[in-house]
Formats: sequence, C-alpha cells, structure tokens
Amino acid sequence: MHPDAQTLANIRAARTYHERAPENYLVPYRHIAHLLENRASESPEKTFLIAYDADGTRTEYTYADFNAQVNRAANLLWSLGIRPNDRVATLAYNHAETVILYCACWKLGATLAPQNATEDDARIAFILRNSEAVALFVRHDYLERAARILSGASEGSGAPNVRRVVQMGGAPHGEIMHFSTELAVQAEDFSTPDHVSLESEALLVYTSGTTGAPKGVVLTQYNLLVDARGISDWQGITGNQRMMCVLPIHHVNGIVVTLITPLYVGGSLVLNRQFQSQTFWARIAAEKVHIVSVVPTLLQFCCEYADAQQASGKSIWGDHVRRGDLTHFRHIICGAGTLSVALTKRFEDQFDFPILHGYGLSETTCYSCFLPIDLGWHEHQDWLQRHGYPSIGCPISPNEMAIFDPSGSGVPLGEGERGEICIRGHNVMKYYFQRPEANAETFKFGWFRSGDEGFFLSDSRGRQFFFITGRIKELINRGGVKFSPFDIEEVLLSIAGVKVGLAIAFENNYYGEEVGAYVVLEEGAALTEAQILAACRAKLTFEKAPKVVVFGTEVPVTTTGKYQRLKLRDHFTAWRAVQFRP
Repeated sequence: MHPDAQTLANIRAARTYHERAPENYLVPYRHIAHLLENRASESPEKTFLIAYDADGTRTEYTYADFNAQVNRAANLLWSLGIRPNDRVATLAYNHAETVILYCACWKLGATLAPQNATEDDARIAFILRNSEAVALFVRHDYLERAARILSGASEGSGAPNVRRVVQMGGAPHGEIMHFSTELAVQAEDFSTPDHVSLESEALLVYTSGTTGAPKGVVLTQYNLLVDARGISDWQGITGNQRMMCVLPIHHVNGIVVTLITPLYVGGSLVLNRQFQSQTFWARIAAEKVHIVSVVPTLLQFCCEYADAQQASGKSIWGDHVRRGDLTHFRHIICGAGTLSVALTKRFEDQFDFPILHGYGLSETTCYSCFLPIDLGWHEHQDWLQRHGYPSIGCPISPNEMAIFDPSGSGVPLGEGERGEICIRGHNVMKYYFQRPEANAETFKFGWFRSGDEGFFLSDSRGRQFFFITGRIKELINRGGVKFSPFDIEEVLLSIAGVKVGLAIAFENNYYGEEVGAYVVLEEGAALTEAQILAACRAKLTFEKAPKVVVFGTEVPVTTTGKYQRLKLRDHFTAWRAVQFRP
C-alpha cells in the first residue's frame, strides 16, 4: 500500500526546497541521538527540562541527567524486543517520563505513535491497529481504559498487534511492567544502532479530521530537526533562551516547537501538565521563560482571566505577578487554530506582548511560516488587523509556499487571488501511512496540498505575507457561490457580547447549503437572534449573512484548539426545508 512510482516522484518534488534535494540535508547532525549526545557532552550541567506535574511538583533535569535517563529507557525498550522501525504507542500526557520515552524511541530508531487520550475508544483502537504498534506505554490513570481498548470490550476497539503494555507513573500494578521501576535497573549507556539515520521514521501522528478514518502522517527524524532549525532561525531562538510548553505533546506543535526546538539550539524548556490561566504568567515569571507556543483558545482564556482579575482589583497577570516580572519575556507563538482579528487586538491591547502568528500542519512537521520578528510594532499590528484576517506571515527557511487553483489543476494564482495554500520543502512529511489514494491526491502536482484556502499580499520589500481564509471543505457553498466562514466569523466576533461565533454550512433544500451561526455569549450578555442577524446584515450581503442563530454553551474543538464546525451542522436540521428570503 505504498505510493506508486508517479506519486513517489511527486512526493520527492514536494520535499525539495529551492531545487535542493531532500537528502541534501540542512542540519549538521546524523540523527536526534547525535544531537542529544552532543548537548550532554558540551553542556552536561546546563538545565534542559523543567517539568511541572498537575499538583505543581517541579522536577529538573540537566542535559547529562536527561541523556542518562533516555539511555536507560532505550535499554529498556531493547530488552522488550523493540527494534529500529518498530512502532511504539503512548496513551499519556505531558510528563517528564513521556519526553524521556520519546527521545529513547528516537535513539533506538523506533517510531513513536502518540495517542490523544481525549479521543474515543474506537478511534484510539483504530490508530493502534493501523499504526501496527508493538507496544503501548500507558499512564497509570488510563490503565483500565487501555485494557478495555486492547481487549475489544468497547465497540470498534481491539488491537491484537500490541504485544506489550508498560505502565508509566503511579504505584506498580500487578504483573504489568512499571516504567520507572525498570528504568532504575538499566544501564546509563546506550549505543544507537548504526542504521539509525535522519531518514529513520520518528513520528506517526494521525490527523484530527472530523469525518472519515484518520490518516497517519509519517515524519522522519530529519523532518523534526529541520523544522526546529527553521523555527529557531526565524525567531532568533538561541541556547540562552527558555521556552514553555502548555500544549499537549501528543501533537506536533507541542513536540516540535517546545521540545525539539530548545534541544536543537541547546536551550531549555518548561513542561506543564496542561494550561492553567492562574499559573500561566506566574510560571513564565518564575522560570524566566522567553517564548510560549499556544493556540487561539488559550489566548481567549488569558483575556478572560485578566478581565476577572481586573474586576476584582487584582493584577491581570495573576496574584503576586506584575508586568515588571516579565521583562525577559519576548512573544507568544500562536497557530494551529482559527485566530480572529478581534482576539488578536484584544490580547495585544491587554497584555502588550506581540503574537507571532504562524501556520503549519502535521503534514509539514509543524510550522511553515510566521510573521517576521523584525516588524515594527505598528507594521506588526497592521499585518494582524488591517486585511480582514490576521496574516500567518512568510515562509520559513525549510519550505516554500504558494497559492494554487483549488481544483487541483496545478495552476498557480497571483497576489490577492484566493486558492489553495500549498507547501514544498524539507519539512514535508514522508507520506500518509497506507493511504495511496490520499497520497496521490495530496501530492498531485509536486506540492503538498493543504486543503486550506488562502491568499498572499506583498510588502514593500517583496516579501509574501500569507493569509488563511478557511478550510476548502468547510467553505459554505450557497447555490454555487462559495463563502469563507472566517469572513462571517469576523463580523460575529465584532458584536459586543459574543464570546464565540461560528459560521456553519447547513443543508438546505433550496440552495444546497445555507449560512447559520452558532453563538456562545459572554457571561451576562442578553443578545437575541434578531439583534445578531441585524448586526450581520449591516455588514454582509443577504446571501452571505447568517439566516439562523443557534445559541450554545460549548464548542467542540480538537486538542489543539481547532473548532470542529462540521460537528455543529446537526443543530440546524430544523431549517433544512426553509427558503430564506431578503
């Protein structure tokens, strides 16, 4: 089920950067183990990892400590019969042991298949089977669930290919192997097998699509390192800087931006069990963090927390934290979800720190572009606020970007024309695992086709600034005329009292699809449907404006903060047979 010869040729073209072949590497390391061993040798006493548990317990590892633990874990994996190219799955969360296991897999040359614990049992079981994982490392909190999934006790579950389960955390449990107990008896030296290389598969992560079977994205060790190089070069991240991770490390954002990037430059990182508004700024201040990577949902949480603090006469940064405690902090990285102009303005006005907006996908390892860091404050705000959408910036060094006709014809489009965002470069994935049809379509003309609609504008220096206007499959097709949900959502979010406003394409007998609005109100707001519809029609044509408003209290999102609009369509079935007129 590997790609055919033509598709492989197209993939190779899509993994080429400015005519530089994918095997003409841009990094000086032989593999991730080589990088880690260099760091442990050059800076053994330098702090690499600071990890906070859910209860605030803090653990710190130097590069030498961390490398020794990784070696112990690699020896454990080897003793379990795990060899290069085997798949190792995890059902875990942010924890120092999780990071140690990840790096041990890469030292050994095994492929990591991290699971998202918020997914349902059937989906996790499908991924365990599809990935052909031979072992599953499980946090103690999830042991019972893992047993249910592996045994097939719940509908759609069962993964007979998993031959070993290892418990991580908690007290030893029965006959199940206990990770930290076994680690203690392993040697602190490990020799990476000779055939581990930059081409060794490192990650098998699955897309979080709302329909159909998830697709496995195969990323190599080179993918991880070259994207980390591009991120660090673009943002001027060096070994004397510290990053903080509040995103889940089962996803490429958490893995690449705030685990691999600090390792690549010889810096350090603060790993949080999860995001918490009340500790976010306090931890940045205490640990002297320079950069944090977030998703738009977390910016919203920061703003709401600041509002509540201010209403109580307290510091917007949290108790006992002042702006002067954050002089070392540089900026917020934000991507992986829909960032609105309104939220951008609100956050930057409230906190006076820049948002370095960017864009990328699992299929392009992580980030493919960012706003430049050399923009003046007013120019920075112009690119975020003046064009109807916040710009996702310019391509970073491992890849190129362009806009093509969304039909897949391979016809490039010019400045200001909307089409499909396409990417090619060294950070493009190896391929989708066991999905020949998806590979053929995705790499149809030698670029990676993102499925996202966008456009670009140029600045006075000729740099192309890209914008994303929506998922092509989520565009609202009303009677053959297509509208971007982002356009409509900017109007919804400009209405005072609207906390979340999503434009939903719902089935309609007259136009195929009609425009609906799913709205979550701010606490205390008393807006009516008529008021929201009137505000939208004051700024949008009748055709483009919502015809129906459904009020709710929750919005389905992926773990990376992306709104799942397609899951809201059923809320509008009552209006399927209604013909809306001006």
